[in-house]
Amino acid sequence: MPHIPLRVLVLEDHSFQRSVAVNLLRQLGCQAVFEAADGAEALAVLQACGPVDIALCDLHMEGMDGLEFLQRIGNTGQVGSIIISSSLSGDLRRSVRQIISLLGLEFLGDLGKPLRLEALESLLKKRLRARGTRRPPRRPPEVLQEDEIRHALAEHQLQAYYQPKFDLHTGDVCGVEVLARWEHPSKGVLSPALFMPVLERCGLMDQLLFRQMEQALTLQHKVRGLGHTLNMAFNLQAEQLTNDQLAPRIKALLARHSAVGAGLTFELTENGLLEASETSIKNLVRLRMMGCSLAIDDFGAGFSSLQRLCLLPFTEIKLDAEFVRTLKQEPRCQAAIYSTLALGRALDMSVVVEGIETDEQRRHLLRLGANIGQGYLCARPMSEADLLGWLSQQRICA
Repeated sequence: MPHIPLRVLVLEDHSFQRSVAVNLLRQLGCQAVFEAADGAEALAVLQACGPVDIALCDLHMEGMDGLEFLQRIGNTGQVGSIIISSSLSGDLRRSVRQIISLLGLEFLGDLGKPLRLEALESLLKKRLRARGTRRPPRRPPEVLQEDEIRHALAEHQLQAYYQPKFDLHTGDVCGVEVLARWEHPSKGVLSPALFMPVLERCGLMDQLLFRQMEQALTLQHKVRGLGHTLNMAFNLQAEQLTNDQLAPRIKALLARHSAVGAGLTFELTENGLLEASETSIKNLVRLRMMGCSLAIDDFGAGFSSLQRLCLLPFTEIKLDAEFVRTLKQEPRCQAAIYSTLALGRALDMSVVVEGIETDEQRRHLLRLGANIGQGYLCARPMSEADLLGWLSQQRICA
């Protein structure tokens, strides 16, 4: 009999099914297998026998149910990971998975009922692999000071990086999203998570935006000289739209670079537009009148998407990457993607699907009717020099 160095607790109120689970785990060679008929008994087992690697949990039980048990053990370190084994409907089990994540517990898998030996063995091996490759906890991110950020802006250390959008059918590049990276002289390339909050707090977002636009429009001119047209997409925050000089400044910048608004897209997250002011709407309208496209970013992550689409002059929907991450496991995500694509067609808006990392996801999205995507499958964000070299090997949409 094989030996698997795992301690497993079976939480199941049906005596026969509990016996089946215990026997399967012992057949697979688990180091120790404990059992309990409800949550209260499971807590007592943990108290008496110590922590376990895995809790195999039913959810609907008399007495303390699986949900309360999970809540009691969240962040206690008593259970390494959770396997759900329940006859509840798929939508309820998916919601429980979210609860597990919010409680700080590791979700290992959902086996449903009845238990199958092969599926259970696969999850046990998954747990062993995870334990063998677990990394030490990350150090908390460094807190950067305002004077450091201002110095970085003055010294042009905050550089525009570019992540392509691509045609899912052909792989052709359709445009790029302009992102910010800090090319620190001693610390290397720093993530925006380290400096963006300081820029926002200190009112420096406009300074960053126009620095990025200067760089991106210069690059756009270079690419145009090579016979290509490359749309540049910039992130805008709702707060920036309250500045009545925003659109005039962008118009002047375009004139200075002999560029046209049709070559630009501005991406706005829906959460920041819950109460758009008169000035905000006026800026959006002026940007559209200049020929710029407007994208609602992270679509589906907020609470008022449809209202925003109806009231504000958007031309593009960027579907949040979370829908793609769970595309294979979550039938509802497939329905949400399909419905968003249909909505885009009905509103005459393009839809860009974010977060595409595998060719399997690309093919699945094509079957759902998607055309344009963004993600690591095509390319990661890159510097201007790297982008120019990369583009020389790619095709660009006309």
